[in-house]
Amino acid sequence: MKVFHSFPALSALSISLLALTACDTQKTAETTTQAEQTSETSNEQDNNNGTTSHAGKTLTVYSYDSFTSDWGPAPKLKESFEANCNCTIDFVPFEDGVTMFNRLRLEGDNPKADVIIGIDNNLLNSAEASGLFAKTDIDISSLELPIEWTNQTFIPYDYGQYAFIYNKEAFAKDGKTPPKSLKELVNNQNYSVIYQDPRTSTVGRGLLAWVNEVYGDQSETAWKALSSHTVTVGKGWSETYEAFKNGESDLVLSYNTSPLYHQIHEDTDKYVAASFDEGHIVQIELAAQLKASDTPALAQDFMAFLLTPEAQKTIATSNIMLPVINTEIEPHFDAFVPEKTLAVPTPDDKTAKAQIAVWQTAVSK
Repeated sequence: MKVFHSFPALSALSISLLALTACDTQKTAETTTQAEQTSETSNEQDNNNGTTSHAGKTLTVYSYDSFTSDWGPAPKLKESFEANCNCTIDFVPFEDGVTMFNRLRLEGDNPKADVIIGIDNNLLNSAEASGLFAKTDIDISSLELPIEWTNQTFIPYDYGQYAFIYNKEAFAKDGKTPPKSLKELVNNQNYSVIYQDPRTSTVGRGLLAWVNEVYGDQSETAWKALSSHTVTVGKGWSETYEAFKNGESDLVLSYNTSPLYHQIHEDTDKYVAASFDEGHIVQIELAAQLKASDTPALAQDFMAFLLTPEAQKTIATSNIMLPVINTEIEPHFDAFVPEKTLAVPTPDDKTAKAQIAVWQTAVSK
């Protein structure tokens, strides 16, 4: 964000003030020195209290709609961070992380955002290649992820495993049993499925990676089989998950942590993640600072805040994803055991476009 300020020209009165007495000049200098000392003391107190003053500054954060919703992490993160920073956090929502990243590429060297929250490992190489993001000096030594993380530009704030969610009460009523593998889901036309478009959704990109990991050069055949019992392919996670809850499909692509939301916030265990024999693809969600931001210190402070136990608890319980540091969240999360990890994909633009092209060809037939 670029902000330009204009200043008035010196008036005649201003010029005449230059003729003040030496005594007045000395008093002014003494007053200035005292003010500077007071300011330094205040800043030291801020630092001793673990807070940093960014008085009057606004940080614009792009993210996806479920993160910024009333029930997502953004409102609580905003309230908590603003209480100490003396600043304003302005969240701007998009349907999904891919849509958000595409907007940033269109904005180029003049982005309206200072920070983005919600790209992931599937977009990592493309994001790095864009040259839009700045390296940070955030301490990432406390990170605990399925893979070692050394990237100082893209900072993880949560992670999860993709999974297909079903309603066990509806399955019991219909006499169905959940699929035990991705191949069973793809080939069994008795399962109606909803998933997200890989062109617009990071969750859809996850399924793209999952199918390519399991099927390899037979991916087009798999997509054709799946398309025959796919109800709809939605733009983003929110609309597809809502459609599933409304009974429009047997299963929906989401995360194996999704049932925790219903257990914690709705006191029901009827929603279950199907466990697949092949293993589950991992998504690591990332935050990054734009190079063009005019509030880089505020941006880094905010991203560092995302790794604190307080913020991690908020993100985990509101975004229903796993924390990236070792900290207690709440009993359901603390007891959660991830499935077998199949892969953490990081495709480049060329690979992603080729995989999307195969998907488009298959589902259009």
